[in-house]
Amino acid sequence: HFNAPSHIRSIIMSAPLSSELRARHSVRSLPVRKEDEVEVTRGQFKGRSGKIIACYRKKYVIHIDRITREKANGATVNVGIHPSKVKIVKIKMNKDRKGILERKSRAKATEGKGKGKYQEEDLKN
Repeated sequence: HFNAPSHIRSIIMSAPLSSELRARHSVRSLPVRKEDEVEVTRGQFKGRSGKIIACYRKKYVIHIDRITREKANGATVNVGIHPSKVKIVKIKMNKDRKGILERKSRAKATEGKGKGKYQEEDLKN
């Protein structure tokens, strides 16, 4: 986890989808991406929502616009929030994201059939 390479960190930095998106795409979670709109579900900023302005893979946090705090010297800084503590409200869709959603929903559809195992009627034919 702590010495994971960047492409693995992106998968670890996944967030659950909102109930409407989950129903529409039949997918539970997605890796977060810049420009996604999220809502914070835990912590001091619970209930606040905004667009992701940065995904900081090295620190396992995301920065969301309008979620900032003031430093002692008066400067404002973005507060890092872990992706598991937010839910995705609006997906920034592109070609790769469409592919991920299709692949995940296809896997969920075939899951009920027993993970590619042979049935008795398949063996009789």
